[in-house]
Amino acid sequence: MKMRQLLKDAAAALAEAGVEDSALEAELLLRHCLGVSRSGLFLRQQETLAKEQVAQLHALLARRCQREPLQHIIGSCEFWGMDFLVSPAVLIPRPETEFLLEHTLATLNKENSRPRQVLDLCTGSGVIAAVLAKELPEAEVTASDYSLDALAVAQANLRRCGLEDCVNLLCADLLAAFSPKPLFDLIVSNPPYIKAGDIPHLQPEVRDWEPHLALSGGASGMEIIELICAQAARLLRPGGWLFMEIGADIAAETEAALRRKGVYEQVKVLPDWAGRPRVAQGRVSSSG
Repeated sequence: MKMRQLLKDAAAALAEAGVEDSALEAELLLRHCLGVSRSGLFLRQQETLAKEQVAQLHALLARRCQREPLQHIIGSCEFWGMDFLVSPAVLIPRPETEFLLEHTLATLNKENSRPRQVLDLCTGSGVIAAVLAKELPEAEVTASDYSLDALAVAQANLRRCGLEDCVNLLCADLLAAFSPKPLFDLIVSNPPYIKAGDIPHLQPEVRDWEPHLALSGGASGMEIIELICAQAARLLRPGGWLFMEIGADIAAETEAALRRKGVYEQVKVLPDWAGRPRVAQGRVSSSG
């Protein structure tokens, strides 16, 4: 079967299974099978694939039609111009988290802040820690997570990016492992923030394949965020920043939680590129 027809049939099968961007995903699966770039695939569209290659594509296609995430099938995901490993132990990196990092770094630059001690809380795959270590080379970066499986993925990713010696990995239940005293100049987190009752209604790729420990923020979506707001207030140095990715449906509650602590200034929730509330921020008063 020629490659062009194979791509057409694969896209149709994916579309029938309810996969969005079916044509693009068919192309990505075939490129993964052949180990070629997009231009390489284009140049070979009139070629006939070997039976073994067709069988391999059909096997991957069957997995994707069962709504297994494309990133799990391919085994990696691009984020911030780097290639990260992904697995069912961690959340798949998403553009919303790139927005969190863009806003964090832009704010630090605008405020002329030079954080020395930085924490990526709930690190998961380690993408936030990797970006912070890359973009803030003078900082000492710590990345923590409750899941040992997630930390194993983070360690592999840091090694993959050549940043293994730039980040300290720690297994901890949020901030409980740290002494309740000012330690950090910057805390960045993508915590669990989905309401538990909403998880059964998520896309199958998320609901069935991503770790619920990293998704569920309890009944209100606020359980972890409330704890972070309280604990970070004790662990941030005067002038230190807290940035969190949040869900659009808990924006008002998150802002109220930050203000309720009485120690955060410059509290606000920022909309992402699609206009949805996405990043909450607060800065500990310089007077402590």
